[in-house]
Amino acid sequence: MNLARDAQKAGARVGLTSDRIVIEGGKPLRGRIEVRGAKNLATKAMVAALLGDSPSLLQNVPEISDVHVVTRMLDAYGVAVTSPAEGELLLDPSNVLKAHFAQIDALAGSSRIPILFCGPLLHRLGEALIPDLGGCRIGDRPIDFHMDALRAFGAIVDKSYEGIRITAPNGLKGAHIELPYPSVGATEQVLLTAVRAEGVTELKNAAIEPEIMDLIAILQKMGAIITVEPNRTIFIEGVDHLEGYTHRAIFDRNEAASWASLALATDGDIFVGGAAQQELMTFLNIFRKAGGGFDVQEDGIRFFRAGELKPVVVETDVHPGFMTDWQQPLIVALTQADGVSVVRETVYENRFGFTDALVEMGADIVVHKDGYDSPTWRVPRRPLEQVAVITGPSKLHGADVNVPDLRGGFSYLIAALTAQGRSSITNVGIISRGYERFVEKLDALGADFALVD
Repeated sequence: MNLARDAQKAGARVGLTSDRIVIEGGKPLRGRIEVRGAKNLATKAMVAALLGDSPSLLQNVPEISDVHVVTRMLDAYGVAVTSPAEGELLLDPSNVLKAHFAQIDALAGSSRIPILFCGPLLHRLGEALIPDLGGCRIGDRPIDFHMDALRAFGAIVDKSYEGIRITAPNGLKGAHIELPYPSVGATEQVLLTAVRAEGVTELKNAAIEPEIMDLIAILQKMGAIITVEPNRTIFIEGVDHLEGYTHRAIFDRNEAASWASLALATDGDIFVGGAAQQELMTFLNIFRKAGGGFDVQEDGIRFFRAGELKPVVVETDVHPGFMTDWQQPLIVALTQADGVSVVRETVYENRFGFTDALVEMGADIVVHKDGYDSPTWRVPRRPLEQVAVITGPSKLHGADVNVPDLRGGFSYLIAALTAQGRSSITNVGIISRGYERFVEKLDALGADFALVD
């Protein structure tokens, strides 16, 4: 994937007129911003609309480039997507048809969503063609879990130079599936496939993230029968048909945590409208330990510093653990804490690549690429884990940096806004994949910046 080209396209889809931003840092940011629906739910809910026999209405949809990519994919398959009001999408699947492989291939470089089309397309069309997958370069994100799950349902998977062709000549049957790791994507794949498969599907070691539970709520509204039991086990009883849904997407907890980390790093005071406590409890505990304060209100959460920043030890894990998407923005704030913080990444193996630029800006961060043993670790050791040791406080200074991925990109914004002096950040279009109107929000918070051609 060409990151620079992809970033430009991503930004253009949501009205971002430049792929470079220049920031004058060292100023506390204060004000109110709003977060809408979660990137990790909205796009999956759009795919789920393919399963319905009638139109679906998705509300609280964020204006991000990933939503635009999925809209174009659905359009390629004949799904009519319209916007009856701001933040709403009406998805009509009544004329679903086979898309030309070239159309989907052209879009896949901007998203990993195509893999989740498999189940719905097998039910609707009897086959699915999946090209190579794109997305952020944050480590090994194998599709083996997905393919193994589809095979368990009776699908036939053929690989070629073009990509992957999946068929189900005898239909899809319920299956007993145990994931080797509670993968969010694989859990979504099973849910989207099992709801129309014949018989009962038992899924063990499933992901149970809030976005997964919200997807289950959508599927239940459509007519699915899904039971979530203890110990990460989900039972899905297949049904003959599903109707459309009306649903308001859960808020984006990753975006909310990112703005909270910005408030912590810059000694600011930011009210994140639309954020809710329940889905952020694990983050809020670490935020408080690090010296942050928060005020939970009915319409959102206010984030601020409650005193001197303190070092913390963080281990990422699947829900209900500390999300991997939260650690990158938080690391920037931890560069300002007095002492040694430790962040152990156990989900993706390449999530610390962004710290090289932070070191250039003056941060003291040492990455142990193979991790290390500690009797205090709570999460079991995993083969691809890494550990970052952050010693602070560090005086960050401006620098020229290039956005590597979505969360790393927003972390660079935080670093530039925290640093003294001027920073130039390129490839900012990538940030628009998951942060709605982030430039407007920075402006509302009083950031000193300019978009540059």
